Amino acid sequence: MRVALMVAEKPSLAASLAGILSNGKCSSRKGSNNACSVHEWTGQFRGETVRFKMTSVCGHIMGLEFVGKYNSWDRVDPAELFACPTEKKEATASLRMPAFLAQEAKGCDYLILWLDCDKEGENICFEVMSAVSGSIHNVHSNRVTFRAKFSAITDKDIKYAMDNLIHPNENEAKSVDARQELDLRIGCAFTRFQTKFFQGKYADLDASLISYGPCQTPTLGFCVQRHDEIQTFKPETFWYVQVTVGENPELKLDWQRVRVFDKEIACIYLNKVKEHKEALVEAVTSKEQTRARPQALNTVELMRAASAGLGIGPHTAMQLAEKLYTRGYISYPRTETTQYPANFDLVGVVRMLQPSNEFGEEAKAIARDMTSPKKGNDAGDHPPITPMRLATRNELESDCWRIYDYICRHFLGTVSRDLKYRSHTTKFRIGGELFTATTSVLLDPGFTKVMTWQSFAKNELGHQFTANEKVKINDIRLVESQTGPPDYLTESELISLMEKHGIGTDASIPVHINNICQRNYVTVGGGRTLTPTSLGIVLVHGYQKIDPELVLPTMRSAVEQQLNLISQGSADFRLVLKHAVEIFRLKFLYFVQNISNMDMLFEATFSSLCSSGKSLSRCGKCRRYMKYIQTKPPRLHCSTCDETYQLPVKGIVRLYREYKCPLDDFELVASTNGAKGKAFPLCPYCYNHPPFRDMQKSSGCNSCPHPTCAHSLSLLGVSSCFECDRGVLVLDCTMAPKTWRLVCNVCDVIINCFDDATKVTVEGKSIVPSVLRQTLTCGWVWPVGLQIRARSVAHSRSPLCTNRRRLPSLMVSRRRKDAFSALPTSFLWLKSTKRLRCAAIRVVVVVAVVSEAEVVKVAADVTNRPKTRWHSWPPTLFSSWATRYSDVFDGCWVDIVDRGIEITAKCTNTFPGKTYSLKLICEIIFLYTNKKNSFFHLECK
Repeated sequence: MRVALMVAEKPSLAASLAGILSNGKCSSRKGSNNACSVHEWTGQFRGETVRFKMTSVCGHIMGLEFVGKYNSWDRVDPAELFACPTEKKEATASLRMPAFLAQEAKGCDYLILWLDCDKEGENICFEVMSAVSGSIHNVHSNRVTFRAKFSAITDKDIKYAMDNLIHPNENEAKSVDARQELDLRIGCAFTRFQTKFFQGKYADLDASLISYGPCQTPTLGFCVQRHDEIQTFKPETFWYVQVTVGENPELKLDWQRVRVFDKEIACIYLNKVKEHKEALVEAVTSKEQTRARPQALNTVELMRAASAGLGIGPHTAMQLAEKLYTRGYISYPRTETTQYPANFDLVGVVRMLQPSNEFGEEAKAIARDMTSPKKGNDAGDHPPITPMRLATRNELESDCWRIYDYICRHFLGTVSRDLKYRSHTTKFRIGGELFTATTSVLLDPGFTKVMTWQSFAKNELGHQFTANEKVKINDIRLVESQTGPPDYLTESELISLMEKHGIGTDASIPVHINNICQRNYVTVGGGRTLTPTSLGIVLVHGYQKIDPELVLPTMRSAVEQQLNLISQGSADFRLVLKHAVEIFRLKFLYFVQNISNMDMLFEATFSSLCSSGKSLSRCGKCRRYMKYIQTKPPRLHCSTCDETYQLPVKGIVRLYREYKCPLDDFELVASTNGAKGKAFPLCPYCYNHPPFRDMQKSSGCNSCPHPTCAHSLSLLGVSSCFECDRGVLVLDCTMAPKTWRLVCNVCDVIINCFDDATKVTVEGKSIVPSVLRQTLTCGWVWPVGLQIRARSVAHSRSPLCTNRRRLPSLMVSRRRKDAFSALPTSFLWLKSTKRLRCAAIRVVVVVAVVSEAEVVKVAADVTNRPKTRWHSWPPTLFSSWATRYSDVFDGCWVDIVDRGIEITAKCTNTFPGKTYSLKLICEIIFLYTNKKNSFFHLECK
């Protein structure tokens, strides 16, 4: 039996298609990548019985990237990006999609593609074909691979598509490849150059990423264009004649001339009108008018309505719509279609909504008198957005419900009657000047009964005027006013402009708007208005000063026209791509040559580093103070050397006790992320220019392997981190002697320790005593000598370890049965001396110094040694050592607690109040999972 592999664009779509094509008789299993399912059934195809396998991808399988070294910002000239080689890599490596498809395609004879019916879908078709080319013989043949075209997920549409399969359109796929390559080369070249050029030049400029995008930049251009219109607007004074007539209520008349901008002329008209006490009704007209019901809902209209009516941004609106879609409440939310398919079950959807407490009554009324929806545009991708399942307000989160409620009401509005009202217009003549009064009377609310936000209040005419009637004038006056500037663009207006000029698609429009917001080019204000920031304004003005086409929407439109020629088969893919790349390469070179024109605008807008900041630490080259620029990204700037040094983005930077780096003589600074956050010292020069080959850029002293620097990893490193593979726990002295901590130099592990110590140092290497070496497999250990104040309150509990990530059962060893003989070990020696006036003491050991540890032996030794019993945990390990120690305590035992190991020594043989001079020695051996052969000695005095 032959086998046919079917591939849809999303797992949920694959399940729906399989259910329809198999008449609900398919079996399902999870795919090997755990992201996609495989549905199987037997059916007829091309006159024979075939075994069908339906699965899916998760969007694009492959993504376009530069090859190897060209991904480096520092080593590659951005101009090279226009000609350097590119390659396709897995878009999401964790999904293992190519391998999954190749595995499922083994033994298959046919490939049937059910991807979205747009250009992106065609491109994914060929990505799938490439992935299975090694499993399906001659996959590019028209006899092997087929394409299904459909616009609705209904039984009729899907089965019709199955019976009328076509072949993938390679031209449309190539047009998407061309667009991806153009966007990659153009965006990366401009972004890298202008980001590197402006980084470190201005104090109040965040130049961490100054991006350019063929769609993003024209989108920003619309916002800045409206800002420029507001800034250059000059108000003009105008005058108009205002007349009030009638009684209960009074009626204000509209002057036919509307307004005049010359006061003297306005006064002449006023005097002409003032001569009369009555107004003559010249004509009365009445006309029935309608307001059309909406078309079916597509993505752009949903984003517009969410922003303007619900106050939800387009990016968030699409995330909420996607969530509703995946939960089965609405149809696929990314569509350009505004026309329901001919066989769409409108009555069934209306009937489904009737039980709703929110709009059920309206749905019942519409069902009794349903109107055919208006014709719209069938883009051929997906049906309009419609409700698929009834939900209640309690089932959905607040904003999800608001989006769902709008979609339901919009759908009901599309099958409702048009709104009808009667418009009454009365013309008045006063001294040769014409005035009008217009009122509207609602006749039928139509669709506004369910779409209540579009309804308008009744405006009944208080008095029915007749022709040639004379009406008493109550008041005549000359009103002075001024023209006002336009408002800033709203998200809704911006979406309309992008759609009009062909900037982006229904899927990418919210992404472009979100990008200019996140990159601090615009801010979203009240009413979802978009106000450009100083950076956004200067960028657009800079492009306009160098090359206006870089920001005009016409540039992108011209590119889209060329891409359309490829999709239509009217132009060669390589020639169009070569031509477009060459045009932008020349524009880029011209931009680079004239970047000073943009820089002048930046200089006039932002503050230079020399005039900003406060003195903090000395430069190692000129010995003068460098200035600390706190605005993001934080930097140190030396005005004498004209050098700028980047600092950690997070945390507060302060001078570190005037210590100096032994390599470059720069004064060290300490980066502290709050009292409970990570802290570490750093050399500004080494942080930006690593002095050692194995030291990464943006590394502090806690990662520096310098062999003699007192602040380096070599001298302060204590243990490999138990949370991450690469980190080392380093002694943090930045807040000493108040606080001593062990901090991982890679991850966020922080261990508080040695609360009462005045000095802590890491000293030398030490070897396990010979008696231990006979039992343990590794000769190198960490003897840790601590002299601390023993706690005098028997049940006091102080935190031993704080970790910004919760420690996962740190104290419970997950070793194998033979772990003790297989793993290297370390040795911890705790020494406490204190005159005690109590009958119990508690010594706490910070076990987090080493990896997943287990106590092997505990012993106690005091100066007075009467014979008492000895306890150890576990009692079977090293029991022979117990004879070396005696104990005046009633017991000595170890408890595994939440944050460490607690060693308790309790004395009941002493007399209350008697003072003892006591020396307590606790030897604790830990199993240690790191196989490094060198460790350190930590001493606390």
